[in-house]
Amino acid sequence: MTAPAFDRRAVFAWCLFDWANSAFPAVITTFVFATYVTQAVAPDPVSGATAWAGATTIAGFAIALLSPLLGAFADSSGRQKLWLAASASTMAVATTALWFVRPEPASLSLALAAFTIATVAFEVSIVFYNALLPGLAPATHTGRVSGWGWGLGYAGGIVCLAVMLVLFVLPERPWLGLDKAMAEHVRIAGPLTAAWLVLFAAPLFLFVADPPARRRAAATAGGWRDLLDTFRLLRRDHRALAWFLVANMIWSNGLTTLFGFGAIYAAGTFGMSTQEVLLFGIALNVTAGLGAFGFAWVDDFLGSKPTIAIGLAALIVVGAALLVVDSKSTFWILALAIGPFLGPVQAAGRTLCARLAPEDRRAQVFGLYALSGRVTAFLGPMALGAVTAATQSQRWGMATILPFFAVGLWLLLSKLPGRV
Repeated sequence: MTAPAFDRRAVFAWCLFDWANSAFPAVITTFVFATYVTQAVAPDPVSGATAWAGATTIAGFAIALLSPLLGAFADSSGRQKLWLAASASTMAVATTALWFVRPEPASLSLALAAFTIATVAFEVSIVFYNALLPGLAPATHTGRVSGWGWGLGYAGGIVCLAVMLVLFVLPERPWLGLDKAMAEHVRIAGPLTAAWLVLFAAPLFLFVADPPARRRAAATAGGWRDLLDTFRLLRRDHRALAWFLVANMIWSNGLTTLFGFGAIYAAGTFGMSTQEVLLFGIALNVTAGLGAFGFAWVDDFLGSKPTIAIGLAALIVVGAALLVVDSKSTFWILALAIGPFLGPVQAAGRTLCARLAPEDRRAQVFGLYALSGRVTAFLGPMALGAVTAATQSQRWGMATILPFFAVGLWLLLSKLPGRV
């Protein structure tokens, strides 16, 4: 198969989609709306964290059911952009609905329902987005393109958080005349995130080409048969890829839980206000973005496996320290130190998937990659929610993240070849 040319316009448009959709995990999932729901909508922070964990768990189940079939269609139809547009539009509508979540327990059900739908749509969109990566550049540049995307994504999260902070949170009279007493300066996060997605995602649909269809999936049964055939191929001829998908499944639990509950932990354990959480989110995204950009070259020259291993080891060591500190300033220092290792684990994982995938099934393998990242993603939030409820301690709940990183690292080092 001929290596794809390096089309700078298409590469930038593809990376810009990461900028567009990263506002959702930064503003909604991690730093703003999750904290708002648990602190101002739910009856108390502990029950709020438990309810949010339940919504994340339900979303994980839904994604696990949808990803295999959608991945099969993505591989066979060659129409990733159409599916990407449908899932991104769903996410935008559900995120906009968060505007109607008032600071009262009666709005909790709406918050959880809209968040769950938006999360499912967000994760499904990643299936089709990632499937476009192998056609953007030669294999020698795949790590850089993937890392640039993650880095630009973190930058997008930073800028969107900054917009929230400067226009709506800090001013006594927020922009658009929003009423702080009704938390409208926080609720605007929903419509802002949706508009951000629609505006900055547009170039991808103009400049990035769909990959050619390998064959048409005429019916759901055909899609499932195609998927089962790929599973057999992985077991028989691509065992390294199969083990990578298993390892990714495990460490993704830790990442999903960390991103979903890091700000909740900071607010609940260290008493951070919405303004402090926003500043914390911006600072953490700066260090994470620098790490993603810097490790993009490490990924291509050193290999994806070592890059992921370095990131996971750092997450374990620094993450353990974060759980025992009592000082807010020490927490800030350690949290900023962990930032540079978040992006490389994700970006290098995407690159490793592209490098290990058989050329004629890359799109479908990316569907399986999405599945591996979500099929058991409910376990992390479920474990955190159960332990938090049982111990009434957010520290013990967050401690459940570390074993996922440790087991994933062990599988990576023991089951994959030396340098990939």
